[in-house]
Amino acid sequence: MAREFLLLHGASIFHKGIDIGAPEGTKLYAICDGEITFADFLGGGGYTITLSKNDMKITYCHVSPEFIVSVGDTIKKGQHIANVGPKNVYGIPNNPYKDKDGNPTNGATTGCHLHLGIRINNQYVNPLSLFPNIAN
Repeated sequence: MAREFLLLHGASIFHKGIDIGAPEGTKLYAICDGEITFADFLGGGGYTITLSKNDMKITYCHVSPEFIVSVGDTIKKGQHIANVGPKNVYGIPNNPYKDKDGNPTNGATTGCHLHLGIRINNQYVNPLSLFPNIAN
């Protein structure tokens, strides 16, 4: 798969993981086999999917609220599991995240992107350290 994304720099607050700029609707694929263990709105991460395998949890944040996987689904590496979500989302009670115009956002975000976080034994690791070829 060709590298189609640019890493974003200058996040508004420190956070674990990497941000990968991508247009709304960009397909997101599983980076390993596993099971979907979370699929819901998760505060600053917005709509989030978590793929778990053994002691590793991969979070795909700011995804589309139109989930194509569900908790409990068994996933294969390379399977299409989500799409990059919109900047603005509506219908989330008490969503504290807003853009400069007061519209509710898909978590703590200023635009469409994927935030990819990886935890091993509940400790965040740099995703690029696990996939060094992706940075080349």
